[in-house]
Amino acid sequence: MKNITELKVEGMDCASCAANITKFLEKKGLREVSVNFSTGDVRYAENGATVPLEDIKTGIKRLGYTVVGDDKKPFWTLERRLIVSAVFTLPLLLAHLLMMAGIHILHDPWTQLAFCLPVYLIGFFHFGKTSFNALRQGTSHMDVLIFIGSTAAFVYSIIGAVLGEADYIFFETSAMIITLVLLGNWLEKRAVKQTTTAIEDLARLQVEWARKIMPSGTVVTVEADEVLPGDWLQVNEGDKIPVDGTVLNGSADVDESMLTGESLPVGKGQDDPVIGGSVVARGQFTMAATSTTRDTVLSQMIELVKSAQQDKPAIQRLADRISAVFVPAVLLIALLTFLLSAFVFDVPVQKALLNSIAVLVISCPCAMGLATPTAVMVGVGRLARNGILVKGGATLEVFSGIKNFVFDKTGTLTTGDFTIKNIHYHSADPEQVNVLILKMERKSSHPIAASLVRELETGQRFPTGSTAPKITKIKEHKGEGVSAEDEQGNVYRIGTARFAAPGIPEGDAPLYFTKNGELLATVEIEDKVKAESPAVMDFLRAEGKTPIILSGDRESKTADVARQLHVGEFYARQLPAQKLEIIERLNAQAPTAMIGDGINDAPALARATIGISLSNASQVAVQSAQIILLNGNLERLPRALAISKATLQTIRQNLFWAFAYNIVAIPIAALGFLNPMWGALFMAFSDVVVIGNSIRLKMRRV
Repeated sequence: MKNITELKVEGMDCASCAANITKFLEKKGLREVSVNFSTGDVRYAENGATVPLEDIKTGIKRLGYTVVGDDKKPFWTLERRLIVSAVFTLPLLLAHLLMMAGIHILHDPWTQLAFCLPVYLIGFFHFGKTSFNALRQGTSHMDVLIFIGSTAAFVYSIIGAVLGEADYIFFETSAMIITLVLLGNWLEKRAVKQTTTAIEDLARLQVEWARKIMPSGTVVTVEADEVLPGDWLQVNEGDKIPVDGTVLNGSADVDESMLTGESLPVGKGQDDPVIGGSVVARGQFTMAATSTTRDTVLSQMIELVKSAQQDKPAIQRLADRISAVFVPAVLLIALLTFLLSAFVFDVPVQKALLNSIAVLVISCPCAMGLATPTAVMVGVGRLARNGILVKGGATLEVFSGIKNFVFDKTGTLTTGDFTIKNIHYHSADPEQVNVLILKMERKSSHPIAASLVRELETGQRFPTGSTAPKITKIKEHKGEGVSAEDEQGNVYRIGTARFAAPGIPEGDAPLYFTKNGELLATVEIEDKVKAESPAVMDFLRAEGKTPIILSGDRESKTADVARQLHVGEFYARQLPAQKLEIIERLNAQAPTAMIGDGINDAPALARATIGISLSNASQVAVQSAQIILLNGNLERLPRALAISKATLQTIRQNLFWAFAYNIVAIPIAALGFLNPMWGALFMAFSDVVVIGNSIRLKMRRV
């Protein structure tokens, strides 16, 4: 059995750090490794290969990172390193600027060394430790470049101080490189944190305490983690609902906006479901828990958002391939810069060295590593806040390129709140027929069945008797109907004409109820098109997309809905296997999304390029889909498409900047037109530019 382990790790500054931990874990034989540098989440599966947890923690520490909960929070934080470095670097920078103006202070090289040494030691242990460990693991990242560049400047300056050669001394360069990169790391850390606010906002909704009603009627406060399905809970005005459940008595208006994107409070009364983490805006009620805190909709949302934010779109593969060879390539360019400048173009050695150091510190592989994950984190978070969940960041990229949007009709384009228009009986005992239909349809998850059950249970328009035979072996047949047997072996069927009543002339009724092939009743039902469906179709056509209706319902009903929504292509009377064939054919023509909500839609949802399910759909449909529209709101589909397109556009902008920056900056540094200090400054802020563009996606109008 697969065993998933989760750790929280601090000290990761960028995607390269996450790559180092990933490679270390994979070398240990672990699988399904997932490392998110921004949230600090590390997950892996052992898959039968037992690796002691202490070995994993020790290995992560040796790489230069801290396992949260294993050690106390380190005193020597990034912020403190930056402050100390800045205090010792500022005098050196001031002296350098004044020297350029003809004013000489701190001219003594040994005094400069005294100021530079604390900064270099901070850089040595900060960048050196991760660099050595990365190289030992067979990887490389930005810290390697910074460490080599600052060390070259420091060592060369010491040689100059010993030889008394003032032109060879640039301690301020070594100190400035380290301080500016630390500043960039600090700004990057703060900026990246803003891309993960969706998870933090959702996590804040989790409840720590619950009011549990004991069998004696006493209300006691317990930890929410102790609540079990079936427990009775008291929830008052202003409380967060501890877990998912059902209202037993009382009523309230519940704010579900953070979970479903629904801006207005939702009225809840007896037998209504409530979602853990939502807030009671007005009223109070008693509820029965239907889940533990680990199984709530909120917990599943947090898990989906985390998984999606860690997933890599295909567009990142090019950046990953280039990043893998980037640091060795930069080291080679820096070496060639020094050798060609000093021995071919007769550039003074100190100038040639400064040029090569500038190449090292101006290059920025982190910008390429941050380009995609930061945009995905913001995009997935914005989708979650709008009541849209995606399974995997790659889904965003694929979804933005979808051409065909195939909709199931019943419950997706229509309300699914059916009413019985009429029941035509061919039996002497209508009440018995109603009882049998009710018992059989209770076993179906189809929206038509749910509506039939709701109306028949009232017994107002269609009374139910008590003399119906006992039926067993009730079985749902996807896309066709429900069958059952009684104690005498009689077979009952309710569903489509070809399923329930083959050979009987088909009329206008959508449902037929038979006993041993003999028609007992036909059921006429009514359904209405959702208010938002026309606007969704208009949006898709305006975007150059092709809306298509794919339904198991009758030709006349499907054609009527297609006419109302101005959809030119539709397919009616389709069984699940036939739906699969149509989806496969459309997939071959162009990327295709399937939007559905029933069990009979699950195969088509899984086979489509992208499966989109409504959250009030069957659990099977939700599990088969890559995108889930919470609260069953089809109106969120245009928003999902718009945010996905904006996210992909942001990724492309970030990658363009990351590549263009390095392509332009490295040659400028190699040609000697860039001081290493300016190079370190530009490099430090190049990451912030990428992250800032991703954060802009939060407020961007789509």
